Amino acid sequence: MSDYDVAVVGAGPAGASAALAARRAGASVLLLDRADFPRDKPCGDGIAPHAVDVLAGLGVPDPVDGYPPVPVLRLVSPSGAEVARTLPRPAYTVPRKVFDARLVEAAVAAGAELRRHTVRELAERDGQVVVDGAFTARALVGADGAGSVVRRALGFAPNPDGHLAIAMRGYAPARPVVEQLIVTSSAGWPAYAWSFPIGDGRANIGYGEVLRGRPLTRAHLLDRMAALLPGLDPAGVTGLRAHHLPLSTRRPPAGRGRMVLAGDALSLINPFTGEGIFYAVLSGALAGAAAARGEGVAGRYTAALRRRLGRHFRHSRAAAWLGGRQRMVDAAVRAAAQDARVFGTLAELGLGEGLLDARTLVRIGFAAR
Repeated sequence: MSDYDVAVVGAGPAGASAALAARRAGASVLLLDRADFPRDKPCGDGIAPHAVDVLAGLGVPDPVDGYPPVPVLRLVSPSGAEVARTLPRPAYTVPRKVFDARLVEAAVAAGAELRRHTVRELAERDGQVVVDGAFTARALVGADGAGSVVRRALGFAPNPDGHLAIAMRGYAPARPVVEQLIVTSSAGWPAYAWSFPIGDGRANIGYGEVLRGRPLTRAHLLDRMAALLPGLDPAGVTGLRAHHLPLSTRRPPAGRGRMVLAGDALSLINPFTGEGIFYAVLSGALAGAAAARGEGVAGRYTAALRRRLGRHFRHSRAAAWLGGRQRMVDAAVRAAAQDARVFGTLAELGLGEGLLDARTLVRIGFAAR
C-alpha cells in the first residue's frame, strides 16, 4: 500500500492548487483524478485576475498565457437596463481543457504524483486516510466537484434546490465587441445568459438557472440561451454540455478529522455571479497548506477559510438575497451605470472576495426609488 503525506481527490483547479500548496510546504502528494488530462470541463471558462494572483503565489506565473485580457463587462438587467464599464482589472477566458491541464502540469512539475484513478471508498483508521485499500495519507483533500465522493463519505448532504443551479455551456463565433456579456432574465428568475470571448474567434456562451423543484430540460436551456444572446445562431453552437453549480449559500462543514473539501465539493460557487475558479484555487491552496501539517487538518482549514473569506461569504449571501428580487438587480445595474465606484464594488463582490459597503447600498437604494 502506497503511503503519502497528502492525497488529493480531483485534479481540477481546486485539487491542483491543493497539491501545489502541499508541495510548497514539503509534503509528499498523491493527486488522483478519474480522467486523463487535458480533458474538457463544462464551465463559463472565465478566469478572474484574483485567481491568477493566487496561482502566482503558488508558483504558476502564466496560467492565462496566450489568451488576451477582456477589459469590459456589460451587464443587462431583467428590465433591459444596461451598464458597460472597464473592470477594475481585466478578466480572461481560457477553455478549461487548457487551463486545468496547465495547473496539473505545474503540480506534477512541483513534485506531485498524478494517477488516473476513480475513488470509491474512503476510511480513516490508525491516524491515516485509506483510499480504496490502495493508498494511505496523513490527510486528504476532496476537490472532486459537485458530485464529490469525499463529501458523501463525510456524510454531508448535497445542496438542495434553491441552492443549486444548472447551466449549459457551448462555443459559438464571437461577437465583434470584445467584452464579457451577462444578460439576466426575468423568466426563470434568478437566471442569466453569458457570452465570454476567448480571443480565437470563439466565445464561451451559456445559460444558467437556479433549480426550484422542477427538472430543466436541455431544450429549455437552449431556448433561453438563444432568446437572451443577441444574434446567436443555435446551429453554430458546438460543445454543448450541462453542469451543476452548488452555490455557497448552503455550504457543508469544511471537513472532519483528516479529510477536508475544496472548490465545488464545498459548494464554493459565488451565488451572485456563478463564478467558481477563484474560490476553487484559493480554497485549494488553503486546504493543501492545512493538510500538509497533518494533525488538526479540518479545524486549521476551517479557521483559514473563515479568516480569508468569512466576511465575503456573508456579504455575497446578502447580495444573493437582494439579487433574488428583480427590482433590486435593475436598481444595481442603473446605479453601476451612474457610478463607477458602485460598478467596481459589485465586480469585486462577484469575481473576488469583495464586500458590500454603505455607499453602494445607498446608491442602489436611490436607484430603486
